[in-house]
Amino acid sequence: MSSRGSELFSYLPSYYNTSRIMGSMMDTQGGEMELLYAALNETVDQFFVSTATWGLKRWERELGIVTDLTKPIEQRRAVVESKLRGAGSFTGRLVKNVAEAYDGGTVDVTFQPQEWSFTVKFVDTIGIPPNLEDLKAVIEEIKPAHLAVEYEFSYLLIRDIHEVMTLAEMEQTLLQKFAGGVRLDGQRA
Repeated sequence: MSSRGSELFSYLPSYYNTSRIMGSMMDTQGGEMELLYAALNETVDQFFVSTATWGLKRWERELGIVTDLTKPIEQRRAVVESKLRGAGSFTGRLVKNVAEAYDGGTVDVTFQPQEWSFTVKFVDTIGIPPNLEDLKAVIEEIKPAHLAVEYEFSYLLIRDIHEVMTLAEMEQTLLQKFAGGVRLDGQRA
């Protein structure tokens, strides 16, 4: 018997304990209640970006983001999250919040006022983040037009892997994570 069916059955008078008909009815109704609760929980999940699945389309539509079903759901959530964080006046903290929503790691933002630019440095991420193009688009949208933006990445160097990684571990590491490696689009990293 389903857990909800057992719970329903417990509310009945004890003379139904031996009734197969009532047992079957409570089991069926309990199964339906479990499906109802699952549907309710799934619906509630759509109200939060971090748990939204099929409701992500609505978030994207509300924020003016083009829905791209070919992207992993985590990347789509990151775009929505950063768009939500991107409201307000332009500051280093705003850029940091937006970039960290995409990357999931620590990001440093430094301004070079004499050059009318700022730099976004990915501290924890090795190589180029997978959804960098989405991040660039959002930063272009929130930054003032007169400011230029540069992106700084961290790569694995010989000193980072020498006597630290085994050959098997190095073989499992993407080439684009190494300094001088080649990105997926064929360009040098």
